[in-house]
Amino acid sequence: MHGGDTPSSWVTRWHHLIAPGGGVLDLACGSGRHLRWLAAQGYRVTGVDRDAAALAQCQGLGELIEADLEGGDWPLPGRRFDAIVVTNYLWRPLLPAIVSAVAAGGVLIYETFAIGNARLGRPSNPDFLLRSGELLKAVSPLRVVAFEDGFIDAPPRQVQRVVAVRESPAATPGGGCYPLVA
Repeated sequence: MHGGDTPSSWVTRWHHLIAPGGGVLDLACGSGRHLRWLAAQGYRVTGVDRDAAALAQCQGLGELIEADLEGGDWPLPGRRFDAIVVTNYLWRPLLPAIVSAVAAGGVLIYETFAIGNARLGRPSNPDFLLRSGELLKAVSPLRVVAFEDGFIDAPPRQVQRVVAVRESPAATPGGGCYPLVA
């Protein structure tokens, strides 16, 4: 279940926090539903996925990197992004690298499955389901702007999702205030 072609409402709701024209990493991008949508909004996009066939569907959208995120080192050492988008994906060893790759003034938009999803379908393996409060703890070096932990009915799933920013005095006029809606 990777959401078809429609971008996640969590991503579309919070993309306004991304710097105009900013560089966005879509991690485990699959066939590019978020890459397409974000590129259409004027962002410079980078997609990473292990599935070459899925990446082939993203040709012309931006930088594409084929990498097995679960089989080795972080594929983007030293790189920082104005935003990182992760949906329907969890590989716990990558969480610190993901958080570290958010640039000053940048935003992390993350949404994935949580404990309780097993009763609804896949994924059901606890290795791929966030435990209570786990996502909040993982992003703790960043400032949380929004967090939800619960049931979503379309399609039915149990999720945790967070929007968090790396504070930067130059990037946060008004003392770090972030608009809740665009």
